Amino acid sequence: MLNGTASINESLRIPTITHWTAEPVVLEDVTCFQLVAEVRRSTRIELLPPGLHPTDPSTLSIQAWDVATSPWGSFAFAFARLSCRSGLRARGLTMAAVATTQAAAEGLAATYGFPCQTGRIRLASHYDAVDLDVDDSLRIRAVDARPLGVEDVQYTGTMNLAQTPNGLRLVQVEADHSPTQVKRLRGRIDHFTAPSWGDARLDPYEIVAATVAAETSILLPPVRFVCRPDVSAFQGTEKVVVG
Repeated sequence: MLNGTASINESLRIPTITHWTAEPVVLEDVTCFQLVAEVRRSTRIELLPPGLHPTDPSTLSIQAWDVATSPWGSFAFAFARLSCRSGLRARGLTMAAVATTQAAAEGLAATYGFPCQTGRIRLASHYDAVDLDVDDSLRIRAVDARPLGVEDVQYTGTMNLAQTPNGLRLVQVEADHSPTQVKRLRGRIDHFTAPSWGDARLDPYEIVAATVAAETSILLPPVRFVCRPDVSAFQGTEKVVVG
């Protein structure tokens, strides 16, 4: 099984989690948009730390959430993840993340290790199309919305590189989605500034799929496991102890 070769100290912006929390975070009345695109095969090893394994094909998934109610108020959130595996489990390593409010950016970073900065996000979901704009770095248009079953879309778990009470670790984040309506779309990326999304070598060139979901909630459980970034998850997985 191939391992990533990225230098851990240079690979990503690294947030800090000072303590583990025992309570989940619930985001209510959410619109969730996701676009998945293939990226160049050469990046699949170079951009992952040794603790993660590349996938073939290698993909970049861009998710955006428009959240009406949360412990941090209403906000929008967008993040880009490079496909990978942690042990045998499919995951996505967060390369960059943006939230529209300081409270949400700080909360997502301090609780779950998202490398979150503040910025402008516009996620507009229409009956037949979706538009996503993030600052001046990303513009996506998705059209021809067609209904899907609510069980037809699954979202892989997320890995965030962060300083934690356990040390520098890959933090496993599992989001429990509760969609009431899901549509697939035909997406295109009109503008993508790769350095703003984690690395200049990212090149999402072939769209795989795009979906949009109306959700009653997204539940973010407390972090249960972390992994050492320098060794395989088979060796370096640790259970989180609160307190």
